[in-house]
Amino acid sequence: MTQLQSPTETTESDEAPVGRWSLTMAWWSLFSAMFWLYISAASAAAYGPRATLIGLVATVVTYGAINRVLATYALRTGRTVETLSQLIFGRIGATCASLLLAATALYYGVFEGSVIAASLQNWFGGNIKLWYLACVLYAVPLAFGGVRHWLDRLNGFLLPFYVVGLVALVVAATVRQGYPSGWLSAPGPTSTLPGWLGSYLIFMGVWVMMMFTIDFASLGKAADARFHRRATFGPLFYACTFGVNGLIGIYIVTAFGVGGTETGVVQAVVGSLGFAGVVLIVISQTRINTANYYLASTNLEAVARGVFGVRLPHIVWVVVCGVAAYSLMLTDVLGYLLQALAWQAVLIVAWVAVVLVHVLLRRNHDRGENTQVTSLAMAWLAASVVGIGLHQQTYWPTLATVAPLVTFLVGAIGAGVVLRRGGPGVDEVQPAG
Repeated sequence: MTQLQSPTETTESDEAPVGRWSLTMAWWSLFSAMFWLYISAASAAAYGPRATLIGLVATVVTYGAINRVLATYALRTGRTVETLSQLIFGRIGATCASLLLAATALYYGVFEGSVIAASLQNWFGGNIKLWYLACVLYAVPLAFGGVRHWLDRLNGFLLPFYVVGLVALVVAATVRQGYPSGWLSAPGPTSTLPGWLGSYLIFMGVWVMMMFTIDFASLGKAADARFHRRATFGPLFYACTFGVNGLIGIYIVTAFGVGGTETGVVQAVVGSLGFAGVVLIVISQTRINTANYYLASTNLEAVARGVFGVRLPHIVWVVVCGVAAYSLMLTDVLGYLLQALAWQAVLIVAWVAVVLVHVLLRRNHDRGENTQVTSLAMAWLAASVVGIGLHQQTYWPTLATVAPLVTFLVGAIGAGVVLRRGGPGVDEVQPAG
């Protein structure tokens, strides 16, 4: 990875900070993913609605607490995932972190785009490959302008339509199917883990939101930190994103008696609202995919700049991500996507554990940059190896399920030991010169 940006190299994060409401509207694009309805419905199918509700509460508290810390740090320092990773893990670590975030954001873009295409084909018919292409062709240009030039206004405009659509979805589902009595009290399947813990672990699979938080918060103003901790990146956002969306997902899937899958959610939405449901899906997925393409392209750009010294206009990298997304859509995307995301989730949880400990223990001693592989990088690697090993082994299924939690503990403890012993980490970082 190259050195951190020199004065002559500029990225979006090097420009003037983004105003509080612009950053809030851009970030809240992540609120409207159909994935949040799907993941809660899937959790309810696996562990029961009541256990999922408890898991959602624990998830909101955890996400809110961690992201308040990470957002405050990024707002104060302006560091992105790339620059923070270079500080803590060295050049190789920064490359790996940027590539990990780019791939994960791209995979989610593929998922959300596939949902739009499936809903359009379901309503209009036609070749799914052509709908895939249409979804990419209209979504890619929306990410050209970045957060400060376009995404804030686009998502601020679309947000009310999504909220109204959610209300209409619940009302229409109730009118068409009747009130699904017992939708929150239905017993879940027998599990070796407490249901709420199993549900909580499912939501640990999307801790990439912590990385998203850092890249978005780095664009804001330090003076707005208090506002963003509350309104943008704190528990309020996750109460709406996971709580509201999650409950609606469980409700409509139960009302229609369809499975807690991405197809089931689409069927329930379109079955409730008809063509308006298709419009709701397009609006919601358009909002989330602007963020996915933005994050994928900016981090892919960082990787190309750092590893190959290639510097091209940001628009080029957005187009590259669009081509990659379409290519992935043409494959058996769901056949490998969930497995790929499971591996990436382990790597991300380990990354978050080490970064969080660093921020809490050394937040005031992080000037300069690092070019060497550090002991903190070894802590990240060790936690990742443990997590992937537990996830892949088949002798003890329960251990595979709790792999994210074990990964976090190993990463946090390892980072704490390194920092408390003064290992080769941030204290040895020399100022750039």
